[in-house]
This record gives sequence, C-alpha cells and structure tokens, in this order.
Amino acid sequence: MTPAERPDDPRGEPQPILIYDAECRLCVTAKAELERMSRDTSVKWVPYQSAEAASRLGAHYRPGRPDVAYLVKPDGTIERGLDAFLPLVPGLRAGRWVAALFRVPLLKPLAYLFYRAIARYRYRWFGKVEGGRERCGCRDHGA
Repeated sequence: MTPAERPDDPRGEPQPILIYDAECRLCVTAKAELERMSRDTSVKWVPYQSAEAASRLGAHYRPGRPDVAYLVKPDGTIERGLDAFLPLVPGLRAGRWVAALFRVPLLKPLAYLFYRAIARYRYRWFGKVEGGRERCGCRDHGA
C-alpha cells in the first residue's frame, strides 16, 4: 500500500499506525496510557487481531499472538518491538527527557533486552484481556 492509499488524519496527512496486541492486558493498558499521555494524536492504533493489521503488515503478519508491537510509518516502513514505540516518545509529556536517556551508553541496549523479556512473558505476568479486542476497554472498540 502506498502512502497515498493510507487513511488520512484530520490534517489530511498519512498516519503512522501502531499495531498492538489487543488480547494482552499489558498492551491494552499501555495503549490507553500512551493515548492519555500523548500530545501527538496522529497515531492510529490498530489491534493485531484485525484484518487491517494483517493487510498492513503483509508478510510480517502471522496468525496468533504477535511477538512484538509494530509501527507502520506513512511511507510503508515497518518498525517492530521497542523501535515501534521510540518515535512516539518525543510526543509524550516529558518525552524529551526520556529520549535524552536513550542517548546514555548502554541504556538503549538494556531497554531492548527489557522489552524482549516483557514481550515474551507478558501473558504469564500480566494476563489476557477476556474476549479480546471487543472488550479491551479502549475508545477504538466502543468499550
């Protein structure tokens, strides 16, 4: 899909799309908090368990639970894992401070390790949202 075929935000520009696991309690809670804390409303949140996610991710999509979150940029580039969230950091309150922390040697590699551990064990540690995305509690699904 080309940038011109992507849905536009209210300003008429292509939107970045963050694809998250809508069956993961941690992921749904993090999504709600990031939406609440963000000054940047241009990001469109899409559940991994949707036809839109499968379409946007193409060959990157696998049925079942995703291993990581994905960010589909307006130019079609796909970022995964921690890299899917890093572009959102400057738009958060205190985001510039957090972005500055990632410039500290060793902190970014530790953050990648931390993300991988959380992603791997998120269901064991935080549980599953019962009923999946239909009852995830976010504003996108009418809860």
